Amino acid sequence: MKNLILINGTMGAGKTTVSRELQKLLPDNVFLDGDWCWMMSPFTVTPETKAMVQQNITFLLNQFLACSAYRNIIFCWVMQEQSIVDEVLSELHTQDCRVYPFTLMCSKEGLLRHLEADIRSGIRTPDVIARSLARLPGYESQNSVKIDVSNTTPAQAAEKIRQQLPND
Repeated sequence: MKNLILINGTMGAGKTTVSRELQKLLPDNVFLDGDWCWMMSPFTVTPETKAMVQQNITFLLNQFLACSAYRNIIFCWVMQEQSIVDEVLSELHTQDCRVYPFTLMCSKEGLLRHLEADIRSGIRTPDVIARSLARLPGYESQNSVKIDVSNTTPAQAAEKIRQQLPND
């Protein structure tokens, strides 16, 4: 049986880095980042582009779910509302798959440390701080296992996720 591992959290929580660390721990895996479907210039968020991105994400996930070479599909994305997670899952062929949703939680101070480091390294611009902090409370109510990454390394967070998965 396949495992679909969803890694959710606000911008700067460490989803991509934790996913890459988790990839080192799991056999027969693929890692997909929903942000890859948004790498467009100009960056335009409209109903049309949102629908296109979601269709692209579900297409890719379904292709890997159908491929016998992969047992663990790791998917990370900013899904700030449970409805986004539910919508993605509603389009997937998960009948032979277990779904494991995780949310990377971060204190305000921890998130600021992550974002400020990203800004210093040129990964993000300062405007992300207010947007990311505003989204923090919405993650607490999501139907997922919460992993506090405020004071852990990405490798430690990945290990916490791995421990929640079956060993088969």
